[in-house]
Amino acid sequence: MPAAVCGLLALLLGLPFAGGTAPGAVDDAAARAVAHLSPGVLRALVFPTEPYVVVALGLLAVVLCLRAGRRREAALALAVPVLAILLTALVLKPLYDRWKNDTLVYPSGHTVSLVAVLTVLVVVTRRVVVAVLSAVTLLAAAAGLVGMGYHYLTDVVGGTLFAVAVVLFSWPARRPEPAPSTG
Repeated sequence: MPAAVCGLLALLLGLPFAGGTAPGAVDDAAARAVAHLSPGVLRALVFPTEPYVVVALGLLAVVLCLRAGRRREAALALAVPVLAILLTALVLKPLYDRWKNDTLVYPSGHTVSLVAVLTVLVVVTRRVVVAVLSAVTLLAAAAGLVGMGYHYLTDVVGGTLFAVAVVLFSWPARRPEPAPSTG
């Protein structure tokens, strides 16, 4: 159910901006909120979206799965983020046709790649600390992407929702561990 809600929200969020170039009111407010940040700070905030960082985090998820003997999940940890990125680049961006600085921006590909990998890490580890660090990383990256002028906030939110939806739709339900026998 959460996957369907995230997917639907991602699809609906982009509709008011389809075919356009103008920011919405929330986009303007977000841009003003981060306008005071220096270029150096903004570059640091965007750092987690760099491909080599995303790939390293993805490989960490694969290694964790392999160490736990979960080969199917290791394959999914590689394939699912790639699927989310391809769907974004080849289907959603052309479909929504939202432009900024001569680039299609909805949903944010930077965000989709980062959030898909972070969501995989959260699902693989099932650790609160990983979820919290992932959320903080996403908030920082969102501020950087908006502040650098790469994306509107709605692009980032749409990318986040879409990436989470793809991972959750693709990931197998975890079966509970059997209870030890008492007899």
